[in-house]
Amino acid sequence: VGQLPPDCLARSRAGTAAGCDLCADGAAAGQCLSCGVRLCRFCCRAHRRQKKTASHAVTELESTRDCSQAGKPLLCPSHPTEELQLFCEQCDQPVCRDCVLGRHRQHPCDFTGNVIHRHGDALRELLKSSQQHMDTLEDVLSQVDEMGSAVRSRAEAVAAEICLFARGYVKAIEEHRDRLLKQLEDLKVQKENLLHLQKAQLQQLLLDMRTGVEFTEHLLMSGSDVEILITKGVVSSRLTKLNSVAYSTHPSVDDRIQFSPYERAGQCCGYEVFGAILNKAIDPARCTLHGEDLHSARQNQLSGFTLLCRDTTGERMGRGGETVRVTITHKDKRDCAVKATVCDNGDGTYCISYSPEEPGLYAVCVCVKGQHVQGSPFTLMVKHKFREHQGVFHCCTFCSSGGQKAARCACGGTMPGGYQGCGHGHKGHPGCHHWSCCGQVKENSECLCGPPSDTSQRSLLRTVAL
Repeated sequence: VGQLPPDCLARSRAGTAAGCDLCADGAAAGQCLSCGVRLCRFCCRAHRRQKKTASHAVTELESTRDCSQAGKPLLCPSHPTEELQLFCEQCDQPVCRDCVLGRHRQHPCDFTGNVIHRHGDALRELLKSSQQHMDTLEDVLSQVDEMGSAVRSRAEAVAAEICLFARGYVKAIEEHRDRLLKQLEDLKVQKENLLHLQKAQLQQLLLDMRTGVEFTEHLLMSGSDVEILITKGVVSSRLTKLNSVAYSTHPSVDDRIQFSPYERAGQCCGYEVFGAILNKAIDPARCTLHGEDLHSARQNQLSGFTLLCRDTTGERMGRGGETVRVTITHKDKRDCAVKATVCDNGDGTYCISYSPEEPGLYAVCVCVKGQHVQGSPFTLMVKHKFREHQGVFHCCTFCSSGGQKAARCACGGTMPGGYQGCGHGHKGHPGCHHWSCCGQVKENSECLCGPPSDTSQRSLLRTVAL
């Protein structure tokens, strides 16, 4: 941005209100930016009303920043004795007469009073546009300040929400921790009580056996023949009874207590928590298989069954993660196996799905941890794919064919009068609907005959639909 001449800036800073240059009576209240004269309020109004000066810009002395505000003529910096009275259009700057005769000789020049209205209007338009931008900038700055306040307020609110959430989450985790520790303590006490009970029973059995053995040994060593024979029955009965007492040769419980930090543990205080104590051990011998397609399936049809895993006590595991291996192999054809897909439901059940391509008998093995589950291996019968009926489901060929004598039906019935097909009340299907291709009386049944091999056979099996 260009700067005003130094002497202009100095004059604008040093300019003070003086008398009116026109009437010399009133105090100067304004100054004409075109003429450079200082005007009182009356002369300002008169200056605007006159035809020659109506386009001049008059401003108050307090807001004047132009170099014409000083009241004294501005001198040319190149010719200090000459006043700047002309304006060079080409160089876009005020010049003096010597400048016009010199380096501005060929430039279009005119008096400042003749060009001020045009350049003043341009400045006023720029001023108006700048003022609009200033208003816009002030609005934007106000919006920025408001948004900054809104951001700070929102951040404080979210921080409060985070703190509240964190406090609740910490409380939930602490409660879940206490619950897990309580569960662990109960499990420990339960196992210890079972071990104490087993220990007391074994100690009592050992004491009884030791007493019986010592008595028997003393009887055999010190007793007479008669004494041995007299007490033989009681001693034998006692020892036999003690020997027949069943007891486990292993501890009644194990030390299988694990903590799974990634196990979903439901909700606590409205928060989802993780971490569970695992003390169940899967028992393949107690795992069971379920499903309608367990022993039968259809060729090229998706079938499956469900594996339910249980622990050593027979209770449902309630969690997944076990390694389940399933093999389905054909009993008669080598290198004929069906690929099975195992889906872990995460609740102790596993869905096994398969789609056999060949009919026949298959051997199915389901193993967990390398051991067969209950009922494994078992036999799977894969039937041929469901055969759709090729004929029509009708009551008789007489009706469905429109009375054609040559129409036949697979049910084998005939009518009198030269009709080849069946009619109402014929033997075998007295008035009931049946399939014309195989004679089946159930509409949603499987066709008993294979697909027709040629057009002639198809014409015998099919009749015209109603």
